[in-house]
Amino acid sequence: MLWPFNHFRKPRPAPPGTIEAIYGMIVTQAREPIFYRDLGVPDTVNGRFDLLLLHLWLLLRRLRTAQGANGRATDLSQALFDRFCEDMDDNLREMGIGDQTVPKRMRAFGEAFYGRVQAYDQAIEDGDGALAAAICKNILNGTGLDQAQRLAAYALATEADLGRTDEAALLLASFRFPPALTEDTTR
Repeated sequence: MLWPFNHFRKPRPAPPGTIEAIYGMIVTQAREPIFYRDLGVPDTVNGRFDLLLLHLWLLLRRLRTAQGANGRATDLSQALFDRFCEDMDDNLREMGIGDQTVPKRMRAFGEAFYGRVQAYDQAIEDGDGALAAAICKNILNGTGLDQAQRLAAYALATEADLGRTDEAALLLASFRFPPALTEDTTR
């Protein structure tokens, strides 16, 4: 489990630039136009936020399964979550949200993150279209089940692709997300 305020232990530092590189890959993938143009994700602040959460969840899910990394995967997961929080805080301030409102919004972001992680993890366990239903509810605002199924197929293909990725590549930001749409997800 990731702890948002884990200041009681000193994390092992990731190689310089690793966190920025990985977080940059997550943001870049979440901004792929095809998600908005072909898969019905609303091209709004909320839609972009939800896709960012989906990709962050996929990577953190893979890092949870990392073996023999001497705690480096856990530290990387925490650092990525921390970077996500910093990014959300920075975005709120750029949007002109006042200092007194930022903590309330950050709490809402945290609740959204943990709620979606729980929903998506449960959906993976439930199988049989549960991930598509969760994506439809959380990303597509309850509409477009066909598009949700395609987005769920993409998420499952991404999970499988990340599962085949060597742990060292994950820890050193030497991997790539798969293309947003493959032959299987376009149908």
